Amino acid sequence: MHVFKRILLASIVGFGTMGAASAADLLPEQFNSPVDSAWYLRADIGWSFLDWNGGADDDNVTFGGGAGYRYNQYWRTDIRGDFAGDFNVGGGRDLSMGTVLLNGYFDIPMGGQITPYVGLGAGYGWADLDPGQDEDGFAYALMAGASFDMTQNIALDVGYRYRGIVISGPDVADHSVLAGFRFSF
Repeated sequence: MHVFKRILLASIVGFGTMGAASAADLLPEQFNSPVDSAWYLRADIGWSFLDWNGGADDDNVTFGGGAGYRYNQYWRTDIRGDFAGDFNVGGGRDLSMGTVLLNGYFDIPMGGQITPYVGLGAGYGWADLDPGQDEDGFAYALMAGASFDMTQNIALDVGYRYRGIVISGPDVADHSVLAGFRFSF
């Protein structure tokens, strides 16, 4: 019986000190930490795959640029203009589309040079169907990707974007794979 009491007492003392010993290993929380460079410019180029139920689907180059502001290590926003054009939609017709969007992003800090992100945007879009049909309306986008910090002020951004324009005719949308740079100042 004395052996059991000694084992029980040693266990209680041992487990009691484990909590105190591991308490010193906690890392401080890092929420909303400031970022050195808040304003940035961006430029992107990529490949766009048209998704339109008004005609044949096609693919072509897309490009854009914008300006933004980073609030902290998690949140940033930008105003961005993008254009994709000369999609061959059949019947001798070409479709071009453009958007100006206000985007919001949530960056997921990983503690290194690579930072994954998700984002969404809303704004104005237009679609030009040649010959002779132009439409405009509400535009939206969903984004996901990752940025790679090349220097303190330059990041390579690679991502996917789904973008849509709600118009009176068949809605226009595209799937894009983009690569570009963000220049912080």
